[in-house]
Amino acid sequence: MNQALKLTMKAINHQLLFILLCIFTLATEAANKISFDRITELESGNLKIVFHLDKVALINSYALDDPSRIVIDLKNTSIKEPIESKFFAPIKLIRANEVGNSVRVVLDLKGSVYWKKPWQVKHKDRVDLILEIKRDRKISNNLRDIIVAIDAGHGGRDPGAVGKNLLEKDVTLLISKELERTLKNTRGYMPIMIRPDDRYLNLDDRYQNARKLSADLFVSIHADAFSLSSVKGASVYVWSEEASSITAETLSKSKLSSSPEVKSKIGKLDIRDFDEDAARTLYQIAYEAKIDNSVILAEKILEQLKRDPYTKMHKPNVEFADFRVLKSVDIPSVLIESGFISNPDDAKRLAGKPGRRMIARSVFLGIHNYFKEKPKPNTFMTSLPKYIEYEIQKGDVISEIAIRFGVTIDEIINWNNLKNKSIYPGQIIQITI
Repeated sequence: MNQALKLTMKAINHQLLFILLCIFTLATEAANKISFDRITELESGNLKIVFHLDKVALINSYALDDPSRIVIDLKNTSIKEPIESKFFAPIKLIRANEVGNSVRVVLDLKGSVYWKKPWQVKHKDRVDLILEIKRDRKISNNLRDIIVAIDAGHGGRDPGAVGKNLLEKDVTLLISKELERTLKNTRGYMPIMIRPDDRYLNLDDRYQNARKLSADLFVSIHADAFSLSSVKGASVYVWSEEASSITAETLSKSKLSSSPEVKSKIGKLDIRDFDEDAARTLYQIAYEAKIDNSVILAEKILEQLKRDPYTKMHKPNVEFADFRVLKSVDIPSVLIESGFISNPDDAKRLAGKPGRRMIARSVFLGIHNYFKEKPKPNTFMTSLPKYIEYEIQKGDVISEIAIRFGVTIDEIINWNNLKNKSIYPGQIIQITI
């Protein structure tokens, strides 16, 4: 057998092995089953609908109008037992059917509802799939919030980069909380903190939690350090197996090495977790769309960072690196390096609230501009509103609100007819961005 034929046979064998692995993975994934559990009315007036799964599933959920209904598609899942529920206003009927290797659950509704994207809670013996809805006569179409997962890098026993009297884990948490506050008080957005305090989370838990909490996008906040104190500036990264520069490759390796136990856990997911690595092969179209959307999100954030007069750019274009936290198969994900705490100028900027707030502002405006270009159905961005609505909080002053949203004090006063008027907690103001 000549060398060319040997190489051809070897290539064919590799392709067959690849196909067999995909079939095996698909069969394993299809072992997931769904069953209906209960409907509960909460004190808030929301209806809580709970299903049971064997493990965390890849889900696509959306609402339709005329007739009103919510649809939940679960990939590689089958029905454990027939799903039908009795009338429980505003639910007329819950039904499900299998479509290929997937299950489609439909909630037929009476009128429009405010709904929360279904999220998943992992237990030792099962995974709960939870959906909340509430009848709202003020809306004419089914409506939900945009869910933004905020990942404050490092934490707990993992300090991240270490500067003079400054730790990366502290900087990232403070920037993340600034971003969370803006999103939380802006109508139509719902922030979720992957790391809400000084706790340790491994890299797998971070993107797995974004999956379970049904995030629409994922932003991971970091800072950096380098042996040369002259190196400074911010960068924005998107996931790729191959790094776009030596700096990106070095940085991705340093992030992984800061969590040594991650290396021993790679490929050893809990039996009830969702395997993002296998999903990249099974759902190639969804994965490619995720990368494209991640690049758009990164470009929008980068554009805002460049407008910040206090933030210098380390990399002027979107960078690519193998950051494990960004590996979700379908959730647009970016990592922001806010600066180098080993650089005196960057360290001073990130140690102070004004500097951190400017980073958070750039990320928020980048997120908002992303949804202008890629509006999510069933959200306030669907109609491309000319303004956002911000709810005044205790301690708010117009000057700080203006800084947070990148507008002027006079603009806020004119948009809301506030001349010679005071603001108060609970008041809703409009801001054009």
